[in-house]
Amino acid sequence: MEEKLFWIGILMGAHLSLSHYFKEKGKFRHDSGFTRGWHAFFAALISFTAMVLLTVSLDNRRGDVVTAMLFSARQLSYGALAGLAGAAYAYWRSLYKKTPVKDGINTSIKDDMEWSETVFSAVLLASVVMYLFVQAFKIPSGSMEKTFLIGDHLFVNKFVYGFRIPYTRTKILKFNKVEKGDIIVFQFPSSDPREFQCGGSQYGKDFIKRVVGMPGDTIEVKNGQLYVNGASAGEEPFAQYLDGYRYPKATEKIDQKDYQTYWQNRMLGKMFSEYIRDNFGPVVVPDGQYMVMGDNRDRSCDSRYWGAVPETLIKGKAWFTYWPPSRMRFPK
Repeated sequence: MEEKLFWIGILMGAHLSLSHYFKEKGKFRHDSGFTRGWHAFFAALISFTAMVLLTVSLDNRRGDVVTAMLFSARQLSYGALAGLAGAAYAYWRSLYKKTPVKDGINTSIKDDMEWSETVFSAVLLASVVMYLFVQAFKIPSGSMEKTFLIGDHLFVNKFVYGFRIPYTRTKILKFNKVEKGDIIVFQFPSSDPREFQCGGSQYGKDFIKRVVGMPGDTIEVKNGQLYVNGASAGEEPFAQYLDGYRYPKATEKIDQKDYQTYWQNRMLGKMFSEYIRDNFGPVVVPDGQYMVMGDNRDRSCDSRYWGAVPETLIKGKAWFTYWPPSRMRFPK
């Protein structure tokens, strides 16, 4: 969302700059065709922006937002239709309602410039805050129950692991390192929109899971119990097991080296489906990557199925649940 807001802010800034340029050239001193057209263009811009943000918000509620993509074709199509409607209405209205000139500028254009400046400042500031510091996130599934319930809204601390340079995967000023037990929000580790995992394409979507394995750790699951470096992870108060049935191990005949390769290439879930839920590994977490699992262990499509999460795709750490009010708290 932050990148979407940033480019909308840039669009508004461009409109504001051009408006000042035309004002200095005296283009807005009369109720001319150019003035009416420029007012209609601003109405189109506002209508386009409002519709795109509304569509993005609705997609976000359904869990359909792809964060790796700026805008989808559907979102842009709806925005374009709204923009055309807004422009047509504004131009038609200006033909029948003449606006006066005050202080050397048409009052409708003056109002447009004030709104453009307000939106430009607010949207750009919001995008910077969301990109660098804090971002709102909605829990889309039950994979983290009971820590988070479906529909919980939380703030994600985006600077705790460092500030990411825009349009790169490079982070600077890292305040803390990712630690075992951290609940992280990350972009799903896939570069192919056609790849199916967890019942569909997860390309570019944001996930939330708990870190259970660090780089170099050997991870194994035996009859549902997590083992790290050969030792049981012990009692995990946040973990939840709802299924009394345990799937038997179905990978005995696979060579360990091939098993590791299949896992790193996100193939295990496609090959064995639920049969790796309760008996998984052992695998070694690659350098610069992390093993993550949902707290709802029997209902979580996680690193067991599609591999580890590269540090470069981690967006931040779950910080504070702010909605609903009855669940306001700092998660552990």
